[in-house]
Amino acid sequence: MAERRASLMNPKVEQLLAKVDSKFTLVTLASMRAREINDYYNQLGEGLGRIVPPQVTSTSRKPLSIALEEIDAGKIKGQAIPEDVPEVAEVDLAADGSEPGTGDESSAPA
Repeated sequence: MAERRASLMNPKVEQLLAKVDSKFTLVTLASMRAREINDYYNQLGEGLGRIVPPQVTSTSRKPLSIALEEIDAGKIKGQAIPEDVPEVAEVDLAADGSEPGTGDESSAPA
């Protein structure tokens, strides 16, 4: 009888979790990179060359599998956003200098 494998996934999730700080980071990082790989393959005929090609040689043709292999190989790493970066709402001020959403009531339609 043929030997039964416990998992079809290679690289194993346990290996991948050792490369990142949480399973949520792994999912986010892999999905973002898979979208980039998909965009790369979709723009090949256009010759734009703005998107980074896959960083590992893979037998898989699926972008998510390639992204997970890149994470396992250490080619792709997540980077945390610094805490001191201001929120978008704090930076995006109206033309008159007032904060968004605090518009002048006189300009509201009657």
